[in-house]
Amino acid sequence: MKLFPIFVAFSGFTAAVAAAPEIALDVGHDLQNPGATSARGRNEYDFNRDFATILAPVIRERGLGVREINFNGRIANLIARPRAAEGSDFFLSIHHDSISESWLLPWVWEGTELTHTEVKRGFGLFVSRTNVDLAGSLRCASAMGAVLRRAGFSPTPWHGRKHVAADAENGVWYYDNLVVLKNARQPAVLFEAGVIKHKDEELELLDPQRQSRMADALATGLAACLSVTGISAPE
Repeated sequence: MKLFPIFVAFSGFTAAVAAAPEIALDVGHDLQNPGATSARGRNEYDFNRDFATILAPVIRERGLGVREINFNGRIANLIARPRAAEGSDFFLSIHHDSISESWLLPWVWEGTELTHTEVKRGFGLFVSRTNVDLAGSLRCASAMGAVLRRAGFSPTPWHGRKHVAADAENGVWYYDNLVVLKNARQPAVLFEAGVIKHKDEELELLDPQRQSRMADALATGLAACLSVTGISAPE
């Protein structure tokens, strides 16, 4: 008889843990199609994988589950990514940004001729109006953007040249035809951590302390949005 209350309490705890929202965390690009090239010649996939690897445990610390997608770089099919996320509660795709060739300048890094930009830097968040849950996507994108800003990170206004603002103050833009966003069966956001074609920001994006601060802010905003930590979502 004395064991019964303990069993009930333990069962309730197990159910609470099982009910925690799960984040499908997608590493953008892949080994065959590694994305943009940084000012110093490093491919975007490596930036994406490294940051996602830092971000995943921080999200788990906020009481959220994480389903790792494309961490090995072998999912080249974009449709396969949202399919791999089916059953999870939120889809977050990690990317790093570039810029069109017309804004690139030549320079030489360690004897190699490369290109860089001086006009674009900062983070960005994208949502699709064709996503199954636009309201949820927007709510979490704005929450993440707001916490990132409070942590000292700046969104880039550059996306306003091509995209309609969803929440420009917090760096959120509409990008309706992004495959992973419009095909996700849950709220979905694509996060551009910064511009790897900007020489200074590239180095900042590689700094371990800055990576940790950014991961902390992103995870805090996401947890606030999903209301699993008792943190109030930013207004």
